[in-house]
Amino acid sequence: MGATARKKPRKKTGRRTESRAAVVCLLSSHPMVLEEYLGVLAESGFRASAVRLEHAPGKGSTDPVIPPAQMYVVDLHGPARATELLISGLRSAHPGVPIILMAETFPEDAAFPLLRLGVRGLVRYGDARKQLPIALSAVRGGGYWVPRPLLSSFVTSILERSGSGQPVRAVPLSPREQQVAEGLLENLANKEIAAKLGLTERTVKFHVSNVLAKHGVRRRADLILLSFHSGGVSR
Repeated sequence: MGATARKKPRKKTGRRTESRAAVVCLLSSHPMVLEEYLGVLAESGFRASAVRLEHAPGKGSTDPVIPPAQMYVVDLHGPARATELLISGLRSAHPGVPIILMAETFPEDAAFPLLRLGVRGLVRYGDARKQLPIALSAVRGGGYWVPRPLLSSFVTSILERSGSGQPVRAVPLSPREQQVAEGLLENLANKEIAAKLGLTERTVKFHVSNVLAKHGVRRRADLILLSFHSGGVSR
């Protein structure tokens, strides 16, 4: 695959945000998409570069030269298999770096395999100018950015396939937080966790907040996805 890389200077703004130092690489086969969203990212304070994809993965004479970045944004075009190869290649070359995808729509049969590959965000073109900077900030903080109905369906599919989860990465949890985390990964409501552990709902809510904060996520569904992608929440 051949590729050309270019950078666009950031516009100066009067605000200083956490996103200002974030390095983002945008990949697309469309020059106008690259130009437009380089502008969007620059206006939001990101340090953005772009790679123009000229061939489907595996079909060109050379692989794309993709610079290191803290996050990648991939504009979806072409066959699903080509997209999966591109994402797999990114995750292999840059393990742990969040990937966000942009597309017109995200039907479940297309989105679920991509989420299983470890994609952290899905942004529709119609929402991208407003939501892409927010999504980048969310995934940089350890969360996910997925349309709520699609996220709910995907989490349900995970639970149906795997049953209860195991807590997610090397984050120290108290014994009680561990119990609450296991309840969250079983998709139990606060009331159900409280009844199971003999606690008040208020106490459970306190522990839930601590568990989510320690894992750098804001929602229960994010914790379940994190567990799915990490192979379990640590004790």
